[in-house]
Amino acid sequence: MRVRHIAAGLAAGVISLVAVAVPADAEGPAALRVCTTGDYPPYSVGDGNGGYRGVDIDLARGLAATVGRPIEFVPLTWSSMKTDFAALNCDIAAGGISDSAARREFAEFSMTYGTDGKAPITRTADADRYATIEQINRPEVRVIANRGGTNEEFARKNFPNAQLTLWPDNVTIFDEIAQGRADVFATDSVEGRYRVRTHPDLTVLHPDRPFDSFGKVFLVRKNDPVLAAEVNAWLAAQTATGGVDRLFADWIGPGATA
Repeated sequence: MRVRHIAAGLAAGVISLVAVAVPADAEGPAALRVCTTGDYPPYSVGDGNGGYRGVDIDLARGLAATVGRPIEFVPLTWSSMKTDFAALNCDIAAGGISDSAARREFAEFSMTYGTDGKAPITRTADADRYATIEQINRPEVRVIANRGGTNEEFARKNFPNAQLTLWPDNVTIFDEIAQGRADVFATDSVEGRYRVRTHPDLTVLHPDRPFDSFGKVFLVRKNDPVLAAEVNAWLAAQTATGGVDRLFADWIGPGATA
């Protein structure tokens, strides 16, 4: 516990020093532009009218408030993330983004604030048929994945013998499984735990034992050490004090209400 308090204190000190170092012009500080897909609960969920909520959304709002900047959310897609991150003038991107080598080409990474892994989602009635990679990687199995992200990468790498359908979004994809037009979708176990709450006919298999493991990060604009320090200090503070855990509990914990 003492280590957590020390870490939180150091992180708060860094944020304070960084915030003081950032000059504000006569019109006030520029908005923190947060690019997000809005289709990846519990990390980021859009309401279709420019509003967003989720674990990463709350973290981004807290960051903006701490450094004294208004916040502006900018829609982004997984498939266009590489080209649009700079084009949309994103300060950061947030929303369940996984650490991957391809993304390091166009953005800096924040510290890792959580870990996750891919787990299969299928119809509850078929739960015993698609629990392993070997069971899924068969010619008769219809795998589905959202286009442009790590879910597509994982499916192509691990299910080369299955029938793969690439879906344009990460929302209606679950209806394809529920309606019997696809068999299985391997996605982040945290998302799986949330999605089965809204799709009671679906099951996420062994979410506590996913197929792999990777870190969750924020993308940060390149060549901006001040911004990177702000982001990392804020995430360090929220991790050390249990803020991140509390946000996840609100979405996927036993008493989840989000």
